[in-house]
Amino acid sequence: MTAPGTREELLRLLRREDGDYLSGEALSRALEVSRSAVWKQIRLLREHGYVIEAIPSRGYRLAETPDSLIPAEIQADLGTHLIGRELVCLQETDSTNARAHELGEAGAVEGMVVIADQQSAGKGRLGRRWTSPGGVNLYASVLLRPQLPPRCAPQLTFVSAVAVARAVAAISGLPAVVKWPNDVLLGGRKVAGLLNEMSAETERIHYVILGIGVNLNMSPEQFPDDLRYPATSVATETGAAVSRLAFTRILLRQLDELYQLYLDQGIEPILKLWQALFPLQGGRVSVDLQGTLLCGRVEGLDGDGALLLRLDDGRLERILAGDVRPVAEA
Repeated sequence: MTAPGTREELLRLLRREDGDYLSGEALSRALEVSRSAVWKQIRLLREHGYVIEAIPSRGYRLAETPDSLIPAEIQADLGTHLIGRELVCLQETDSTNARAHELGEAGAVEGMVVIADQQSAGKGRLGRRWTSPGGVNLYASVLLRPQLPPRCAPQLTFVSAVAVARAVAAISGLPAVVKWPNDVLLGGRKVAGLLNEMSAETERIHYVILGIGVNLNMSPEQFPDDLRYPATSVATETGAAVSRLAFTRILLRQLDELYQLYLDQGIEPILKLWQALFPLQGGRVSVDLQGTLLCGRVEGLDGDGALLLRLDDGRLERILAGDVRPVAEA
C-alpha cells in the first residue's frame, strides 16, 4: 500500500528538479516505495491533469500542472508563516465554514485552511445562499485562534476584506474596492463575499473562521436570477480566465501578512487600509436594516469597525450591520 502523502511528496520531488528528469529508481528510493508504486502515482497524477513526460533511461519530468486546488500545489513556494500551513482540500462539501467548525472543535491548528472545489450549501451573510459551482471559483475558510476578547472578533472581517481586495487587484490588474461590511467589488459589482463565524466563551475566543468566496471564472449564465446585488467574476471583468491556484497563493500570503499586522499593531492600521479601498467614504448612502431604511453621509468607521452615519437630522448613527448602497447627490 502506498503511504498517505506519497503523491504530494512525488510532486515536490519532480518540482525540485526544475525541469530536469528524475529516474524511477531515484524516486522509488526517495519515497521508500516500489517503482511500480511510483508508476501508479504518476498515472493518477496524469488523470488529474498533470503533464508528466517519461523517457526510458532518463526518468520523469513535470512539464505542466493543472489549475488544481490541492495542498501540494498551493503550498509549493507559498512562504507563509501561519496561514495555510495546514490545508484541507475537498472536491465537494456542503460548506467550507461547516467543515472548518468541525475541525476547529477537534483541535485543528491556527492557520488551517479548508478549500472546496464545489459547495452544495454555501452560506452568505444573513442566512443567504452563496452559489458555488465547481471548477470556477474559490471557496475557502481560514481557522484563526487569536488571544482576544470576543468583542474584537468582528475586526477580523476587515483583515479578510483587505486581503481579498488586494488579491483580486493583483490577479486582475483592476482596482478592487470594498463594500461595508464584508463585500469586495469590481466594476461596481460584487466579486467576493465574506462570512466570519466564531466559537467563544464570555471572555475568550476559541476560534474564528474567516469564510471567503471569490468569483474567479464564473460565467454570467451561472449567476442566479434573484441576486440582491449585481455580481460579477474576475474573468467577466478582464475578459480572460484566471488561475485559481495563483489567486489562492496570493490570497493566503496577503492574509498571512495582514493577520500578523493586526496581531502586532491592532485594528487601526487595518482600518486605514480598508478605508483607502472604500469609495463611499464621505458619500451619501442608504442603509437597509432589514426593513428600516436610514439615509445619511458616511463619516467613517469607529474603532470596532462599525459604520458611522450622519443622518439628515444631524444625529450620528452607529451601524453594526446592514446593506449599504450609494445615494445620488441632490
